[in-house]
Amino acid sequence: MQDQQGYLEFFSNGSVITLGLIVIIVTGALCWAAWHRSSYRKRIGLLELLRFVLVCLVVITLNQPEWLESQPPEVRSTLAVLWDTSNSMLTKDVIDEQDTTETRKSRAETIEPLLSEDVWKPEHDSELNVVFESFSSLLEPAEEATDINAGLSHIFENHTNLRGVVLVSDGDWNVGNSPVETATRFHMKGIPVFTVGVGSEVPLPDLELVSMDAPTYGVTKKQLRIPYVVHNTIGQDKIVNLTMSVDDKATISKTITVPAMGKAQDSIAWTPKETGDFELSLRIEKDMEELILENNLLSAPISIRKEQLKVLVIESYPRWEYRYLRNALERDPGVDVTCLLFHPELPEMGGGRTYIKTMPDERELNKFDVVFLGDVGIASGQLTVEQAQDLRQLVSAQAAGIVFIPGRKGAQESLTTGPLSDLYPVVLDPAIPKGVGTSNQGYFALTEHGQRSLLTRLGDSDLDNSDVWRGLPGFFWYAGVQRAKVGTEILAVHDQIATVSGRVPLIVTKTYGTGKVLFMGTDSAWRWRHGVEDKHHYRFWSQVARWMAYRRQMAQEESIRLFYSPDRPHVDDVLTLNANVIDNVGGPLDRGTVTVQAISPSGKTDTIRLQPGVEDALGLFVGTFVPKESGNYRLVATSSETGASVQTDLSVQGLNREQQGRLARFDVLEEIANITDGKLVSIADVGTLLDHLSALPEPEPIVKRTRIWAHPFWGGLIILLLALFWVARKMAGTI
Repeated sequence: MQDQQGYLEFFSNGSVITLGLIVIIVTGALCWAAWHRSSYRKRIGLLELLRFVLVCLVVITLNQPEWLESQPPEVRSTLAVLWDTSNSMLTKDVIDEQDTTETRKSRAETIEPLLSEDVWKPEHDSELNVVFESFSSLLEPAEEATDINAGLSHIFENHTNLRGVVLVSDGDWNVGNSPVETATRFHMKGIPVFTVGVGSEVPLPDLELVSMDAPTYGVTKKQLRIPYVVHNTIGQDKIVNLTMSVDDKATISKTITVPAMGKAQDSIAWTPKETGDFELSLRIEKDMEELILENNLLSAPISIRKEQLKVLVIESYPRWEYRYLRNALERDPGVDVTCLLFHPELPEMGGGRTYIKTMPDERELNKFDVVFLGDVGIASGQLTVEQAQDLRQLVSAQAAGIVFIPGRKGAQESLTTGPLSDLYPVVLDPAIPKGVGTSNQGYFALTEHGQRSLLTRLGDSDLDNSDVWRGLPGFFWYAGVQRAKVGTEILAVHDQIATVSGRVPLIVTKTYGTGKVLFMGTDSAWRWRHGVEDKHHYRFWSQVARWMAYRRQMAQEESIRLFYSPDRPHVDDVLTLNANVIDNVGGPLDRGTVTVQAISPSGKTDTIRLQPGVEDALGLFVGTFVPKESGNYRLVATSSETGASVQTDLSVQGLNREQQGRLARFDVLEEIANITDGKLVSIADVGTLLDHLSALPEPEPIVKRTRIWAHPFWGGLIILLLALFWVARKMAGTI
């Protein structure tokens, strides 16, 4: 080690030094001249010498003299080896390039030989201190995420006299700030970070069950369609066998073809026979070529219950679409249909079984889950403005659905400017308010959204579904639509006719407030019965009714309803909680205290107070909650004013940030190395990295700096000499 050394330095520039020398020379000449005029008197000579010294001290001060003491570091220099312990390191994708028959090792197993001091400590440098630190994340449990920035920051802040850092990881960071942040701090300190990449940068041969979107609840004896996605990273098309189990009992099997290096999206149908809580599991069979089996299974809980949707159908003329729609809904055992017929040619309202004589008031309307609005509008003998406002409130605040089915009378044009204008999902052409009749048949053409939507799923597979829609009987009339509004989703368009905005939209959906809206641009869906009876017509409208009422049915009692979004959240998702509360006289509760207790799988309880909805959202209370645990939560909503309560179970999915089989990200490691003037190497090239580590310079000695020009002693000396000069000058002047 070096001995302690001290030396003087000036921090100045040429101009100040030159000016200082000139001042000193001029001052010296003037002092000599003054002494000469005094005939070289001793006292005057001492006075002028003191003046000269003061000027020299001032000039020296302006040049900022500092005393520097250099000494070796108090502690030995350190090499920190930082290694990744997150779950992604369990991926078995490392194989010896020299022996292709060897079993693949996990990334964690591969780096084990590197976790020894003998590997990193140079033979000629016994003073080097090698420390090992593991990292994953700051979450709980830590292994379920990777935070490289936090790991590097910990090393930077907790180890002094760092000579360098070795980072051993697959580079797959998924939480925390970018590693570039702390890498920049290392660069500013001159500390290189050498990175050792482990893992495969190309996909392993694998069949992965990416997702299974099971609903939170279903209805007995009603078919459920559960979408799923399978990903294939094997270099050829694969025939995949899927099995869905209910409570570990195999129920349904299905075979699909997944394209090479691509995905297959499909759905599996299941008809529950009884009520209760069940566990659905979807599994894909192992393929001989795949190497990762951990992602072949997904599970989700589901509640099966009896259902009784309340549907209101409002129409003017009893056209064919109305008649067949009413009959289809009446045949559905899970639907309770009520009809209101504004027949302009009858002296009084239409009557009969399931008919009502007047439009329900606000309190009665709140009981309905879905409203089908036919060829009616805001006019005398039909809807009033107040009734339209009630319908708006029902959808916005009560999570109900509304279906617009315009007709040849053009009555719905009045809805586009009244209280329901914001709900109406399309812009009608004022030039053709009664729509367009044609002599040639038009046909539906599904959009990309329509091909994926469960609303328009009339076949058992994507291919079957496309064939069904292409084979459906056409229509001879469609609504005069200019375009769909912003924020809507177009599921089907006219196969031939277009406007300046594109093909004429025929099936359009949107979300409004807490509810759903659907627009059906033709009144000829009843023609789908040709040759197949109720098969397609019944299925379509049944799917529409249940899709629209889905949120209202999540959890409800007589005077309180709880629904939330998303219905299958992940950990750390923001869950929106909504509650509808009916007061003691049957109307929506305007103000009150509504709370939701969220009981986590570990037993921890969070209480969320819901706030009243805004504007016209009467009876709606809204709040948010962020689940921190995976598993089943119990949600209990309570109203202090009415005493009503309702509870339901919420399934929270884990984030699975550290899913095995993901690619190693050497680009991240390379960026860290480049920023810090380090180097990226693979496991096989670690030997070359040792040469770089051996060549690292010794840490710079510690320099202790004393600023003489700003030291109190220095300032005190100048002041003392100035005082002596002033006193001596006075004394010399009295002699």
